[in-house]
Amino acid sequence: MEEEELDCPNSSSEKRYFPESLDSSDGDQEGILACEDLELNPFDGLPYSSRYYKLLKEREALPIWKEKYSFMENLLQNQIVIVSGDADCGRSSQVPQWCAEYCLSIHYQHGGVVCTQVHRQTAVQLALRVADEMDVNIGHEVGYVIPFENCCTSETILRYCTDDMLQREMMSNPFLGSYGVIILDDTHERSIATDVLLGLLKDVLLARPELKLIINSSPLLISKLSSYYGNVPLIEVKTKRPVEVVYLSGAPKGSLESVLRLLFEIHQSGEKGDVVVFLACEQDIENAYEIVCQEGSNLNPDLGELVVVPLYPKEKCALFKPNDETEQRCQVYQRRVVLTTSSGESLIWSNTIKFVIDVGVERRKVYNPRIRATSLILQPISQSQAEIRKQILGSSSSGKLFCLYSEEFASKDMRPLKVAEMQEANLTSMVLFMKRVDIAGLGHCDFMNRPAPESLMQALEDLDYLAALDNDGNLSEFGIIMSEFPLDPQLSKSILASCEFDCVDEMLTIAAMVTAPSCFSHLPRGTEEAALTCWKTFLHPEGDHFTLINIYKAYQDTTLSSTSEHCVEKWCHDHFLNCSALRMADVIRAELLEIIKRIELPYAEPAFGSQENTLNIKKALLSGYFMQTARDVDGSGNYLMLTHKQVAQLHPLSGYSITKTTPEWVLFHEFSISDNNYITITSETSPELFMQLAPQYYFSNLPPSESKEILQQVMDRLSPISPMETEQQVCEKCPETTEPRCTLQ
Repeated sequence: MEEEELDCPNSSSEKRYFPESLDSSDGDQEGILACEDLELNPFDGLPYSSRYYKLLKEREALPIWKEKYSFMENLLQNQIVIVSGDADCGRSSQVPQWCAEYCLSIHYQHGGVVCTQVHRQTAVQLALRVADEMDVNIGHEVGYVIPFENCCTSETILRYCTDDMLQREMMSNPFLGSYGVIILDDTHERSIATDVLLGLLKDVLLARPELKLIINSSPLLISKLSSYYGNVPLIEVKTKRPVEVVYLSGAPKGSLESVLRLLFEIHQSGEKGDVVVFLACEQDIENAYEIVCQEGSNLNPDLGELVVVPLYPKEKCALFKPNDETEQRCQVYQRRVVLTTSSGESLIWSNTIKFVIDVGVERRKVYNPRIRATSLILQPISQSQAEIRKQILGSSSSGKLFCLYSEEFASKDMRPLKVAEMQEANLTSMVLFMKRVDIAGLGHCDFMNRPAPESLMQALEDLDYLAALDNDGNLSEFGIIMSEFPLDPQLSKSILASCEFDCVDEMLTIAAMVTAPSCFSHLPRGTEEAALTCWKTFLHPEGDHFTLINIYKAYQDTTLSSTSEHCVEKWCHDHFLNCSALRMADVIRAELLEIIKRIELPYAEPAFGSQENTLNIKKALLSGYFMQTARDVDGSGNYLMLTHKQVAQLHPLSGYSITKTTPEWVLFHEFSISDNNYITITSETSPELFMQLAPQYYFSNLPPSESKEILQQVMDRLSPISPMETEQQVCEKCPETTEPRCTLQ
C-alpha cells in the first residue's frame, strides 16, 4: 500500500500508521490505527508549534521517509527488524520516532524506546534534534544518557544513549525491562559494547517475546548481520549520490605535503563548498592545523577565508554542522576545512560539504596481550569506511571525493569490513562485565566475531591478579564492587584500596583526571616555552598523578573565586589548560563520589600534602597498577618493563621530563608502542612498596631479569614479614570483602 493512499484529506500534520490489529477505534478505514486531526501533540498533550510543521517537511524529504509504512508493518509483525541505509538517510533520527509512536499506540505497556550510539556527541545531538522534531522538551519526553551525564526522567519516552551505558544498565536490569523497543544504531562501527549487546540481546529476546529489536547499519554489514540473526526482515533505504571519485595512482600518498597541496588547489580553484580531510592520526590533525592556519593567511583574500576546524573523535568535541544564521550573514565568504581521523565520519552533519580528501590509511591502536601494551600501527582503512566517507558528500548536489590511493589499492589492500574493536582491544573491562551479568544467567555470549583466546586469557589473568575473581573463577565480592565503577578495572581497584589507605578524596581526583580527556591544551607552534613555564607551577615532586591533583585543585579554586564562567575559561586559556576537559573531570569526580556513597565505602577527609598522605596515595595506586611498573636500567631514562623486555621513555609532558629528573622505579598509567615508546602519567615508587602490595604469585610469574633479582633481595630483607602476610593483614581490615585476602594467592 502506498503512503499516498493512507493520507487523510485536509490533514497537514504527520500521519501515524499501524495495521488495524492495533486499532482501538471503530473506524471503517482499513490499515490505519487513527487518522485524526493531530493539532495536539499526543506525546505531551500540547498544541503543535509552527516549527513542528516546518521540520516535518524536512523529515518528509529524507530518503527513509518512503519506507515508513513498510517499517511500521514489519515492526508490528516481527521481533527483529534490520534497517540498511547510508549515514544521511535519516535512520538515526526517524526510526526512533516511529518506534516511539508504536510504544504510544500500545500505551507503553512494555516500556519506552532506547537508541544506542557509539559516540557521546551524536547521542546528545540526536536527542536535541529529535526533541525539536517531536515538539517536546529535551530531558522530559526525549532525553539522553552518556557517560557521567544523565538528561532523562522516569517519564522519558525516547532516550538516546551510548552503547556502553546501555551495557552497564544490564548489570542492574539484565533483561532491560523498562524498554519495549531497543535500537542498536551504527552497528557497522563494531565497538565492543555494540558487539556485546548484539550477543546478549539474543538471550533477552528469548526471555521477552514482547521486546522489539531494531538494528541500524550501513549496507556493507547487512549480509553478516542477516546470517548472525537469521531470517529477519530487512528495510533497505537507497539513495542516489552524484559523487565524482578521483583516484590517484600508486600507493597511498598520506603525507601531509600531498594532502595540503590538494587542499590549497581546491581553494584556489574558486569552487564553493566546505572540505573534509581524513588524516591518519591526531598528530597529523595538529600538524595540518598549524600549517593551514599559517599558509591560509597568505592566500588571495578574494577567494574567501579558510576556517580550519580540527575534529578529534576521541574527545568530547562539538559536531560539525551547518553554519548558523549569524555566520551565514558574514560579508566575506568562508570555506570551512574539517581535519579529522577515522571515526570522525559520524560527527559530520552538514550538507555544505562539497569536497572530501581521504588518505586511505589510519593509525590504529592494537592491543598486544602478551606485553600488555598498545601498539600504534599504520593500516589501510576498510572498504566500508571508504564508502561512508563518500556518503558525507550527501545527495543534495554533486561533490568530489579525492582518494589519495589507487583503485587497485582499494580493491586489494583494503579489507571489506572494519575490524571489530573486540579483536584489537584490551578485554579486561569487557570480561569483568561478562562475569557480572553471568550472575543473571547471561554470561555465555554468542559474539559476531569471537575475540582471540589469548586476549581472553590475559583479561582473566589480570582480573585474577586484581582479586576480582574467586578460587572458582567466578566474580568475587571484591570484583562485584569493582564492576560498579565505570572505569578501567585497575583504576577501580586503586579506588577501593584508597578506602583502606584513607586517601579516597585524592584518588577520586586522580581517577577523574585520567578518565577525562587530557587537561593540557593542544599547543600552537611557538607557544611551547610559555606553556611549560605555566605548567611548571603545578608540578609535584612525587609525580604526575600528584601534579594532576594540583591542577584540579587550582581549577576548583578558580571556579569558586570567579564571578563568571568566562573568568574560568580565561584562566584555563592563560595557563594552556583544556577547560572542557577539566569540566568533564569535575563531572566524573562527582559521579564517582556518588558511587562511593551509594555502596557505603569509607571516605576519609582530604589530607593532600602530608607525607603520610603521599605514601598512602602511592600505595593505593600501586594496588591497582602493580602490573604497570618499570625500572630505569641505566640511569638515563630508559625504563624496562617488569613483565617483558620492552624499553620506554618518559613522555615529554611528564613532570620528570620537564624537570629533567629520572626516578629509578615508576608506575605508569599507559604505555604505547610507536615511533616513540612513551609511558604516560608516571609517579615514583619503590621496590619495597611493590613487594608489599603486589600479589606474591604475580611476582613469581615475572620473567627472570635484573629487576626481579632486586625485588627478590628486597623480599628477603622484608622477612620474616612476607608479602602474603602483609596482604592478609590488610585484608583483615578490608570492609569490602568477606574473603580472607584481597588478592588471590
